[in-house]
Amino acid sequence: MFFEGFTLETREANGQRIRLRRGGEGPPLLLLHGNPQTHAMWHKLAPALARRFTVVAPDIRGYGFTSKPPVTPDSRHYAKREMAGDLVALMRELGHERFRVVSHDRGARVAHRLALDHPRAVERLCTMDIIPTLAHFERTTMEFAMGYYHWFFLAQPHDRPERMILRDTEDWFDLHTAREPKDQGFFHPEARADYLTALKEPGTVAAICEDYRAAAGIDLLHDRESRAAGVKVQCPLLALWGSKGAIQRWYDAPAIWRDYAAGEVTGGAVNSGHYLAEEAPEEVLAWLDRFL
Repeated sequence: MFFEGFTLETREANGQRIRLRRGGEGPPLLLLHGNPQTHAMWHKLAPALARRFTVVAPDIRGYGFTSKPPVTPDSRHYAKREMAGDLVALMRELGHERFRVVSHDRGARVAHRLALDHPRAVERLCTMDIIPTLAHFERTTMEFAMGYYHWFFLAQPHDRPERMILRDTEDWFDLHTAREPKDQGFFHPEARADYLTALKEPGTVAAICEDYRAAAGIDLLHDRESRAAGVKVQCPLLALWGSKGAIQRWYDAPAIWRDYAAGEVTGGAVNSGHYLAEEAPEEVLAWLDRFL
């Protein structure tokens, strides 16, 4: 059953309407999804985690059925600082001042900023299949530019990428999510339907592009300011990545994260491609069981 025992609801926080699922009992745990997905990507992990934690799985700003602020010349509404602010406000609205965070892809970039700006709120942080955004850009090579071409495509000025994607949104989704070879039935039917329905909502594609424009602009400004001030992740950090993906090929992820974290950094590869939580849920749960 899809998210058995969870409620689906919408909450107001930080001036945004946020769709989320909640379930379980125990210490609070926030799950943050990536692009071009919704909180539905956690459907294999959330019920198991809910046996030990109060699980909160929202659609982050601009994605799914959460608010989609308008496009601006500086993409300020999609700065990871703003997106993180939504989530701190949401968790406080739900009665959680401190919580653990498990995150993937774009959600992990929001989680990184969340841990930097709100160190007292985040007890433990798990990131999946990323290194810090600033580290990516400062290490740019031909291989990175070709492998992560979508970073540069989606960050092009409004509304060039939007118009191209909106001509055939489902085709773009299938091409974008085929980072490693997989059949078209890879995603759970209900999850895939949620992803595609959300992508076809007015404003979602523009919001995704703004997320990437912010990453190549205002987020780098904030990241450099944090680095110059010596601000690092204070809580224990677990970095996971897919053994079949680009992070494995290009980087020593734990070593890079140690430059951005003041606390303990652990991690390792999971036998999967980019979509760890959907491709190798049992392995991910084993890591989380030890870490959380």
